This record gives sequence, C-alpha cells and structure tokens, in this order.
Amino acid sequence: MSIKHWPEQERPREKLIHQGAGALSDSELLAIFLRTGTQGLSAVELARQVLSHFGGLRSLMSASREEFCKGLGLGDAKFTQLQAVLEMSKRHLHEQLVRETVFTSAEHVRTYLSSQLRYSQREVFAVLFLDSQHRLIRYQELFMGTIDAAAVYPREVVKAALQYNAAAVILAHNHPSGVAEPSQADINITGRIKRALELVDVRMLDHFVVGDSAPVSLAERGLL
Repeated sequence: MSIKHWPEQERPREKLIHQGAGALSDSELLAIFLRTGTQGLSAVELARQVLSHFGGLRSLMSASREEFCKGLGLGDAKFTQLQAVLEMSKRHLHEQLVRETVFTSAEHVRTYLSSQLRYSQREVFAVLFLDSQHRLIRYQELFMGTIDAAAVYPREVVKAALQYNAAAVILAHNHPSGVAEPSQADINITGRIKRALELVDVRMLDHFVVGDSAPVSLAERGLL
C-alpha cells in the first residue's frame, strides 16, 4: 500500500510535523530522505531494506560512495544528498559553538563531536582550540589512524595550540567499534598531553571518546 493511503498519523512526514523528528524511527527518517520507494515497495519499506542491508544508520552514514551505491534503490544522487545533509549538520553545530562559551555548553560539545567523528571508519584524534573565554577558535583533526588506532604525538598538540594562541583545549577521538569506553592507552596519552600543555600554560579541559552512544568525558570520570 502506498504511504499516501496510510492513516495520516502514521505517515512519516505528517508524524514529523506534528510530533517532531525525535518521534520517528530510523526507517521513517530515512524514508523522508529517500522521498520515494521503488516498484512494489513504499519509501518506508525501502528504507527498512536499506537499513537491514547496511546493518543500521551508522554503517549507512559512514559508507563509501561505492558501498552506498550498491544499496537497493540508491545511487550517486542520493549519496551526494546525504553528504550534503551531513555537512550542513556539522556546519550548523559549529556555528552554535562559535557563538557560545564552549565550557558551559557540554551537551553542544558532545553533539558537535559526535557529528564530526561518530561515522568515521578510522580512528581520528581531534582538538577544540579555545580562547581565554573558552570560545572556539578552531576545530582540527590532527591525527588519523587505522580502524582501531591512531598515533598521537603530544608535541604536535602543543605546536598547534601555540599556533592558534589557544588558552585551553578539549581533546576528542572516536572508537570505530562504536564502544566509547576509554582504554588505558586513552588515559595514558591524555596524561602525557596534559603535562605537555601545562609547560606552555595551556589548560586541557576535557577529553571525549566518541562512539555510538553519548561521548564519554574523561573529566567526568575523574580521569584527567
């Protein structure tokens, strides 16, 4: 049955308008993005098949162009649309952080870092460089790794902090596995970077580990 023949309260677009995007399932959100189904499948049914094919939104969002276009009913047009949506989301969140004092906006920081790092297939180590009022100067991805590791050098973090005349930093990296639990190696490198930054009078406010759920704060865990 076509979606237009569904009860109005069950149609994804109408549901979003009346209840908000948070009320929709992954397949309903994807159906709105896809707009149309294929022969014999409604947009929602197609969305369910696509999510089943990729194993969920995370794998779909991080898929390469080649992987994405192999999916049922997908192609270059949908791939470019998805990349545009992801980039707009990142830029919107970046603008929010630029306008605010980062240290007092922990949830915005978490959301922003998730948008930047959650869907990366490789481990990425990034830094938020802040001024003396804890406003964002720059977000920079300093180190890239394999699927489960990135080589991190404290001297490069210090060098970048001095370059941007930063008074404070927030560190972040992702776990491609989706599990955001800090490892002992994460804790060790955090300590090394903190000590290196203290030598040039730059504060390290936090280190977030990004996975599928909310990013984990080492500061909140008492691990700084």
